[in-house]
Amino acid sequence: MKTTIDIADPLLEQARRVAGRRGTTLKALVEQGLKAVLTEERSPRAFALRDASFRGKGLQPGVSGWSWENLRDSAYEGRGG
Repeated sequence: MKTTIDIADPLLEQARRVAGRRGTTLKALVEQGLKAVLTEERSPRAFALRDASFRGKGLQPGVSGWSWENLRDSAYEGRGG
């Protein structure tokens, strides 16, 4: 299908140079760019959990080797529940 698009002159010149260096056409370069953008839109980004750690030295002395239940009970000790 033929269509007309308006591209800023500096961008068009740069695209023509890139197409020439790659030995391809401007049309092929534009199609490749559109495909890349559309693929990016389609594929969901992987969830990345931010690093919420803090500066510390790990577990306090005396609790190394405790089970999760013991650590939890100790953390909530005296807080009701």
